[in-house]
Amino acid sequence: MFISADVKYTGVNDHSIDLFEGMYRVNNGMSYNSYVVIDEKTAVLDTVDKAFSDEWLENLRSNLNGRKPDYLIIHHMEPDHSANISKFAQIYPDAVIVATPKAFVMMKNFFGNDFPGRTLSVSDGDTLSLGKHTLTFITAPMVHWPEVMVTYDDYDKILFSADGFGKFGALDVEEDDWACEARRYYFGIVGKYGVQVQALLKKASALDIKTICPLHGPVLKDNLSYYINLYDVWSSYKAESEGVMIAYTSVYGNTKKAVELLEEKLYEKGCPKVVVTDLARSDMAEAVEDAFRYGKIVFATTTYNGGIFPFMKEFIHCLTERNFKNRTVAFIENGSWAPVAAKTMKEMFEKSQGLNYSENTVKIISALNEQSRAEINNLADELCKEYLPVNKPEKNPASLFKIGYGLYVVTCNDGVKDNGLIVNTVAQVTNMPEKVMVTINKDNYSHFVIKKTGKMNVNCLTVDAPFEIFKNFGFQSGRTADKFENIKPNYSDNGLAVLTENINSYMSLKVEDYVDLGSHGMFICSIEESKVISDAETMTYSYYHSNVKPRPRPVNKKGFVCKICGYIYEGDTLPENFICPVCKHGASDFEPIK
Repeated sequence: MFISADVKYTGVNDHSIDLFEGMYRVNNGMSYNSYVVIDEKTAVLDTVDKAFSDEWLENLRSNLNGRKPDYLIIHHMEPDHSANISKFAQIYPDAVIVATPKAFVMMKNFFGNDFPGRTLSVSDGDTLSLGKHTLTFITAPMVHWPEVMVTYDDYDKILFSADGFGKFGALDVEEDDWACEARRYYFGIVGKYGVQVQALLKKASALDIKTICPLHGPVLKDNLSYYINLYDVWSSYKAESEGVMIAYTSVYGNTKKAVELLEEKLYEKGCPKVVVTDLARSDMAEAVEDAFRYGKIVFATTTYNGGIFPFMKEFIHCLTERNFKNRTVAFIENGSWAPVAAKTMKEMFEKSQGLNYSENTVKIISALNEQSRAEINNLADELCKEYLPVNKPEKNPASLFKIGYGLYVVTCNDGVKDNGLIVNTVAQVTNMPEKVMVTINKDNYSHFVIKKTGKMNVNCLTVDAPFEIFKNFGFQSGRTADKFENIKPNYSDNGLAVLTENINSYMSLKVEDYVDLGSHGMFICSIEESKVISDAETMTYSYYHSNVKPRPRPVNKKGFVCKICGYIYEGDTLPENFICPVCKHGASDFEPIK
């Protein structure tokens, strides 16, 4: 892994672990990250878990390439990062250990040694010069232990962020969606300390950061605003996504039936997303993640032993100990003779701030009846009052019949704004299950966004689409342009934009696999939602060239013209690897000027 000419990755991957911190499932393993800064003086940043001592020390020796380290900088004393301090101190007796005062207290507790005579205790704003690299230490107490600090390298503009911006998963496992496991990690590990994370983000906002190097998960270099914005949303306890989560437990299935009816009603009344979680059968950390992701949550459970069902009690406890706040909350209770579940659940939230309780509470006496069904309908009305009524997202196989060698607007979202581009490479690849491939040039910003988020929408253009659509989505980059500045789209169930004009169908796709084709990437996708809007004729590639695209009229020029956008390359020969600077198509889409 390349970080910079002077900063080397020295961490390890753990595939033997099944539960991180003894409770979080990590099916894709875990990384323990360590770094070395090579300069006139050399600094090692953090160690790794004790199970990987030998591998880490070998990685360290290789990166040092015969040099002796001058410093060991400890950002966080949790044993998965600090376990090898004593071994390091024995092997490199001249190295100075750098940490906060509280970290040295913890070293004494962990190892019976705080390494007197070879320590440098640092406070907020202190600096350490390695040569051309000057390191600034920034204290970050309770993100997520009291001794934590982060380090800023002003030369390579790197923030070594300790547990901040970390995620579950080993680095040698391909995972496109950073946010999913980073969100679960954040709310599981750091979620209680939103105020402290906000304080750290405020300090970091004054820095010119080009790279973030966390203690878990990948090094972050591209589109840092995406990651920083998510951390701001998470740590300020804002809703990240529109929608309703329903968390439930059910003993004999009657509460489950009520939940299923509410889900149906919510979709009918326009709710853009409904997430239903059976707490008895779900990963509790995943359930906690969703509770903090969505702005509205319904708790549905039975009265049990004069209280509530144990899985629901544990779920609410997990939320309240992480400062669950700023949400709309509703209750469904069930009981055969003395239902008290709603009262019990509300009492558990009595110290939670900013909760807006729904006016409607659903009470079920053993099983659904006419009254409780009406209460569910009223609750759905209340939760959906700001949404427009729509049908529940459908999956219409007829949308596949619209695929041809046509032209499509593929939409995505980078976490800040909607984006889109024109593609002509969409095709169905399997029937059972239904899968579609979309091929995108790697130079396009959408390629980066889709590879990161794992989702996209394909809008099938019709023959009445004007050339302005192609100019907007095809002749400018989403890195610098807001392509939806003058377009007001609809949104599908996955939260991505759908054009409201000049399309006959759309599909919401989830990336299942990725094939590297060199200049392009092929996304193999499953269909999550698909809809046929009209019977209007699909615009084919040939129709676009014959009837839509203005024909270029070069005058007194010798060279080649792009058949897609009309860009002219002047010269006797066109390089085989030439890429059009406007529409990003290759040399095969150029023809000689006649």
